[in-house]
Amino acid sequence: MIIYYSLLAFITGTILGSFSNVCIHRIPLNKQVIIGRSFCPKCKKKINWYDNLPLLSYINLNGKCRNCKKKISFNYFLVELISGLCALYIFLNFKNYYETIYLQSIIIIFLIIFFIDLKHFIIPDILNFIFIFLAFIKNFNTSFESNFNYDLNHSIIGGILGYLVIWSIIFIYKKIKNIEAMGLGDAKLMVGVGVLFGWQSIFIILFIAALLGLIYALPYLIKSTKNLKTKIPFGPFIILSTIIYYFNGSFLINLILL
Repeated sequence: MIIYYSLLAFITGTILGSFSNVCIHRIPLNKQVIIGRSFCPKCKKKINWYDNLPLLSYINLNGKCRNCKKKISFNYFLVELISGLCALYIFLNFKNYYETIYLQSIIIIFLIIFFIDLKHFIIPDILNFIFIFLAFIKNFNTSFESNFNYDLNHSIIGGILGYLVIWSIIFIYKKIKNIEAMGLGDAKLMVGVGVLFGWQSIFIILFIAALLGLIYALPYLIKSTKNLKTKIPFGPFIILSTIIYYFNGSFLINLILL
């Protein structure tokens, strides 16, 4: 029976991942994400239901549009796979029904923000506001077992601190270099992170995010294909850092306090 429900959880996750792909493509274009059938971004032809099955259709079509034969981004497959695996992990590790829905909602928001920022260098306000709202909700549910902060005061301070730190970096860098180091979308994202994990998490998460960003940029800097003025999205690294903190937050805090 556990195998059946595990498979069902995975399939549900891939379906949510498919919806995430719709959001990733349409939100930056200011298009409706609920109304309207999916279509090929290249030839604009509407996609039949049998070509829109999560994971399976991408494999069956060999990653190409049935109509125009243009290559479909591997990100579509990747988002569905990640969402499915996350849903499976959540199902196997959390028994609280509401908590599983909550965690999967966070995952979906993270996936959408990650891939939109990676491609367009923006984090739409609507996504940040949904994330902040979700981050606050957990303070009113004491039955959750996740490694979040459940102290409302710490959440409020964390949200304010998360915004102010990024805003300060933007302001100082603008004054010194006359360029924007980051966008306010990153600041709003850090509001949600601060609310989710409390003020103690802010500097640890930002440090890890900066380190991940440096690791990403270093090969390009060595090859001189990018320079210090090249735009690199910071949102994806904040999200990756947040996930690392979720699993290792207590250890990292204790390590710093040693």
